[in-house]
Amino acid sequence: MDTTPPKDTARGAAVRAEGLGVAGARGWAFRHLGLAAGPGALIALTGPSGSGRTSALLALTGRMRTSAGHAEVAGLRLPRQMSAVRRVSALAHVPGVSELDPALTVAEHLRERALLDRRFGGSPLTLLRPRRERTAAARARIDAAMKVSGLEAGALPKGLRTSVRDLERLETLRLSVALALIGRPRLLALDDVDLKLSDTEREQAWAMLRAVAAGGTTVLAVCSQAPDGAVVVSTAERPEAEANENEEGADDAGTEAGRA
Repeated sequence: MDTTPPKDTARGAAVRAEGLGVAGARGWAFRHLGLAAGPGALIALTGPSGSGRTSALLALTGRMRTSAGHAEVAGLRLPRQMSAVRRVSALAHVPGVSELDPALTVAEHLRERALLDRRFGGSPLTLLRPRRERTAAARARIDAAMKVSGLEAGALPKGLRTSVRDLERLETLRLSVALALIGRPRLLALDDVDLKLSDTEREQAWAMLRAVAAGGTTVLAVCSQAPDGAVVVSTAERPEAEANENEEGADDAGTEAGRA
């Protein structure tokens, strides 16, 4: 594998890993992971169920402490700079870690995320701007995120007043991506992209993520089958003796997913 670090940009994050692994009380969740992808890449993280794909995603976004090897995201070293990596990355759909509230509407989710972004993600100068300007800026971020995710209010049963519990699987995925993009992350990560999707829906989901990557944001997506043109990395590529180790081995591996 080429050991030359990928170049980085202010928008997307280059991602590099060598011999990366996470171990817990029950053994290795994954091991020997290698990856080199430039900014704005679409990275497909593949492997059989239980092979540590979700643990690898959390490790590469600074939300799970690694046990072996090293990685760099946007020039930030893991595991030493986990908190900094969390600040430049965002989780979209990751069951058990980053999930939508089924009782809230689409509009409520968008407003809540925009408010959190203004309070905790904005610069001091941004927070000193007049309220009208801050509101307009938040609206612009929401509109941009909805556009790139393909979340169309007119296609929802009750528009933006539609409850999350009434969304189809692909619509839920689009909303999760839109919410994550409001904070303008350099790395967007999501789990089980193609789970329970028809062939047509799967193509639409990958088209959405290609659009995100084309806009400059690096995308890291766990999937069962990688799409054409993606940078593919697999958690299944490890010694045969470890093939029966499953993701439960990461239970005590120092996860910091709650800080997403």
